[in-house]
Amino acid sequence: MDIDLSGRRALVTGSTAGIGYAIAKALGDLGATVAVNGRTAERVEAAVTALSHAAPKGRFVPAPGDVATAEGAAALRAALPEVDILVNNTGIFEPKPFFEIPDEDWQRFFEVNVLSGVRLSRAYAPGMVARGWGRVVFISSESALQIPVEMVHYGMTKTAQLAVARGLAETVAGTGVTVNSVLPGPTLSEGVAAFMQQMAAGVADPDLDAMGRAFIKEHRPTSLIGRLASPEEVANLVAYLCTPAASATSGAAVRVDGGVVRAIV
Repeated sequence: MDIDLSGRRALVTGSTAGIGYAIAKALGDLGATVAVNGRTAERVEAAVTALSHAAPKGRFVPAPGDVATAEGAAALRAALPEVDILVNNTGIFEPKPFFEIPDEDWQRFFEVNVLSGVRLSRAYAPGMVARGWGRVVFISSESALQIPVEMVHYGMTKTAQLAVARGLAETVAGTGVTVNSVLPGPTLSEGVAAFMQQMAAGVADPDLDAMGRAFIKEHRPTSLIGRLASPEEVANLVAYLCTPAASATSGAAVRVDGGVVRAIV
């Protein structure tokens, strides 16, 4: 099975922590040169240093910039003209009752979670097509299929990503470029860990695994694994989709949700 990414250039947005960081490491482990992206140069440099030690087979380069804005995406493209692999991972979430979500929040979530990937795919996919090989992956969520009532605006953006990815896959059909979505379920990312620690304020050394299992039991009872996934488990699937071995998978929405979604396809 050909999973070697030596000589391939990858960009993983939002890769200074959490799932994005784990994806960057996984691609580096397969030999890719990975551009690490985040909004501040300081966090990007720190992530590059950490990744270089954690995945010595890979090469990691800084690519700071706010991809949630048109100006930030354009600046990133100017600094990084070509990539072979684009992982649209940047995203935000926030629990908020539907009737309390203002227009500004709907617009902000769409800009960050959807338009960031649209802009970068529009910038980089034509070069992949011209070279006859490329991989584009959108990091969506099981919330795209089961809209969470506590954050409808987030779920809306995750569903939109599926539509964009499928449309782009059909646009580049037959070119050697594949486009897919990955749908993680509840995952113990840095952001989720911080959220749970806030919930356990006043508790010394909270047991995040136990808290995660309790969350799953109460809020995602259809989970088949009964726990939060790790960022590395999500990254393993993403990395595979980025390799030559996944050449026949395109236009797909692939779940790594622990079985939360009760569907057989």
